[in-house]
Amino acid sequence: MRVKVKQIKSGGEKNAFLGKEVTVKGWIRTVRNQKTFSFVELNDGSSLTSLQIVVDQKLPNYAELISDLNTGASIAATGKIVEGVDKKQLEMHADSLEIIGKCDPETYPLQKKRHSFEFLRTIAHLRPRTNTLGAVARIRNALAYATHQFFQDRGFLYVHTPIITTSDCEGAGQLFQVTTLNVDNLPKTKEGKIDYSKDFFQKPAYLTVSGQLEGEIYASAVSDIYTFGPTFRAENSNTARHLAEFWMIEPEMAFADINDNMDNVEAYLKFVFQYVLDNCREDMLFFNKYISPGVLDTLQKIVGTPFERASYTYAVRILEKSGENFQFPIKWGMDLQSEHERYLVEKFFDKPVIITDYPKDIKAFYMKENNDGKTVAAMDVLVPKVGELVGGSQREDRLDILEEKLERQGLPKDNYWWYLELRKYGSIPHAGYGVGFERLIRFVTGMENIRDVIPFPRYPGSAEF
Repeated sequence: MRVKVKQIKSGGEKNAFLGKEVTVKGWIRTVRNQKTFSFVELNDGSSLTSLQIVVDQKLPNYAELISDLNTGASIAATGKIVEGVDKKQLEMHADSLEIIGKCDPETYPLQKKRHSFEFLRTIAHLRPRTNTLGAVARIRNALAYATHQFFQDRGFLYVHTPIITTSDCEGAGQLFQVTTLNVDNLPKTKEGKIDYSKDFFQKPAYLTVSGQLEGEIYASAVSDIYTFGPTFRAENSNTARHLAEFWMIEPEMAFADINDNMDNVEAYLKFVFQYVLDNCREDMLFFNKYISPGVLDTLQKIVGTPFERASYTYAVRILEKSGENFQFPIKWGMDLQSEHERYLVEKFFDKPVIITDYPKDIKAFYMKENNDGKTVAAMDVLVPKVGELVGGSQREDRLDILEEKLERQGLPKDNYWWYLELRKYGSIPHAGYGVGFERLIRFVTGMENIRDVIPFPRYPGSAEF
């Protein structure tokens, strides 16, 4: 019977596998050869720690095995699970061992030394075998699982929104275009423009920047929904905080306002943080020790602390009176920069903050305009070290005002005819938000670079693997 290393390691005080014969399969992390036996550390990715396998020279094929027991080789071992010498760890005494896939130690790029994350990005096909990237993968999985559990338990419907779209949700124009036209010989109209009637969709099409607008369609029919999928931004930002391809969690709630939005996002973040603390203890201890000391305390504090809620106007007043020498001097009407967000979270409030009611001129067209005519019912959730983690709003549900906003921002109404019709036929108050999944993982793990929390990062100049 094949079992995972995690099952053996987490068997409790009276381990169910102790004294039992089992089979494990995985990759060799390290080998120590003694005179009469070898110690092999096997890892199968199910846990951070490896299982020590004691391989006795009495095994019939020991002489053949010894030269192929190298770091990176894949093996299958069958034997009895026993207590180690110190009685604290379990190990296997192998009755049989088979090399499944050999690994040349002279060319294998992963050695015992600690490799830089920059180097590991060049071997993204092998980096999941390292402790750090393996732990990131397990945390990513846990956060995805917890996300579905949170929304499903609250009656939200999981909706798949399109990857290819003709609309720009954010209105920023940072789009990847999708076409089957020959870019070396583009068909032209009589006016000299590209003739999209010859293209696959017969109109310009793009990779989605957000599933929100399509999510609103379903929220206007089946009430509370959420999307969870990849999004794309052709933003030429070569930083540790930006990706061209990333995942978004986007709930949309029917018959809801900005307060419902804030209540839901606070509950969501606390739920997923608690899930990781409860179910990923080993990996989180690793991140707390080697990657970001204090990250465990930060998560535990957030789970047990009510989020602060403050208007944008109040936040600006705080920043103006702070006496801080900001790189970007603050004034009402400008977007908050990372330095402003971190001051509010880390120095002034010392807890997560939800900033609301931003100036309408710096926010998207779909956000509901407040009665003051200057601000919109928008919200951003700010957390320590990262700054903005979540952005959301109550949506504009009044047809006439939505049409005015599209016109004011120079967006063609024809492209949003269906979005406008949602306001013509049974319009409802509704609200939602977007969580950048990689930002969430980066915050939970304490990893510095967002390129190290997604399996295959896409950024300017890089689309490998």
